[in-house]
Amino acid sequence: MDELVEQAPAVEVGRGSETMLAPQEVRRMLGLRALGWGAKRISAELGCSRNTVREYLRRGGWRPMDVSSRASALEPHRQWLAERLRRHRGNADVVRQDLARELGIKVSLRTVQRAVEPLRRELRAEAVATVRYETAPGQQLQIDFGSTGVPIGGEVRRVHLFVATLGYSRRCYVALFLHERQSAWLQGVEGAFRHFGGVPHELLLDNAKPLVDEHNVQTREVRFNDRFHAFCRYWGVIPRACAPYRARTKGKDERGVGYVKRNAIAGHRFDSTEALEAHLVRWVREVADPRVHGTTGEPPLERFERSEAAALKPLAAKAPFLQVRELTRRVHTDACIELDTNRYSVPWKLIGETVTVVVSEHQVRVFYAGQEVACHAQSPLRRATVIERGHLQGIVGAQLAGVTWLPRAQEPSPSVPAELLRPLEQYEAVLGGAW
Repeated sequence: MDELVEQAPAVEVGRGSETMLAPQEVRRMLGLRALGWGAKRISAELGCSRNTVREYLRRGGWRPMDVSSRASALEPHRQWLAERLRRHRGNADVVRQDLARELGIKVSLRTVQRAVEPLRRELRAEAVATVRYETAPGQQLQIDFGSTGVPIGGEVRRVHLFVATLGYSRRCYVALFLHERQSAWLQGVEGAFRHFGGVPHELLLDNAKPLVDEHNVQTREVRFNDRFHAFCRYWGVIPRACAPYRARTKGKDERGVGYVKRNAIAGHRFDSTEALEAHLVRWVREVADPRVHGTTGEPPLERFERSEAAALKPLAAKAPFLQVRELTRRVHTDACIELDTNRYSVPWKLIGETVTVVVSEHQVRVFYAGQEVACHAQSPLRRATVIERGHLQGIVGAQLAGVTWLPRAQEPSPSVPAELLRPLEQYEAVLGGAW
């Protein structure tokens, strides 16, 4: 008991006309009472009133203060508080400032926080709430992209995973890409169509920049990318974008990309990207399709074959949307045309000319006056330069790094001195010859 007497003075928490002591101080008070101390001596020791000592001694210990009968000064303004809390996105301090400025009510921040705590819980619940709804068979395909680092060939490489999930059966399709450009999105969707053997009525997507040019938060008006819109018209599918920054408004929080990362990728190492692609195909077939889905209680493959396969629109005999792209390009002074941030060489004599570029799924072909003048494998990289040495044959000093390419040949001007009109072969002999 001596320890109790030697402790520091009590700390009181005042609420209105009552004084509330901390639990350890009440225990000390009871200990002093057991030593025979009176209420007056205990109150002097603990620094509180005798009435407070008598009340705790009567209770026989510490109890929470009963505040149920107290009316809050902010109780009449609950509706106003709810509106302001939503307006200020849960910031109680800004609400306190509005109270003082507009209603003339000056209270502490803690008072406001206590008053709006139930409202803040509602806001937090509303922010993560998901309204789950079921779509009809063949109605909807949800698409998404995600990236992750994967050990490939002894080094960690960043890969991009395209995941498409049918809304009814939850059957999924996974494809591997080295980027998330628009071409990857379109190839991924077409790959999903081929995998499922049909086309759904609508595509549901987040506001991915390669697909959505603008999504107004207030009016909910969506402007899709022109090329993506043409893609949807080509396949007869309706694009739909979920609310900005609210992926949960898709209706079902499938978390398809996260499922693939955790279940198919995590902990694995691969010798090559081809091995990773083969692993993903096997994983979809042997793990994702036959598993019992947590929401439907059925394996996605069984649910798909029973009800959804027949509901998809047939693929018909359509060629891939990306099979042929025809564009017009001008040949730059480095004897290259630019395509999707990459540069591809053409014969240098076409510098300054306009050529036609035909892009297939894996090839870039360049035509001039109806004849093919160059053909390259399409690069999967960004800002790469693909050069065929034969296209540069005949350029003076072309074997030197950092040369400035000569413009295309022109008829000599009569005003040019004859000594400057030497054949190019003479310059090549001086500088080391051609290729």
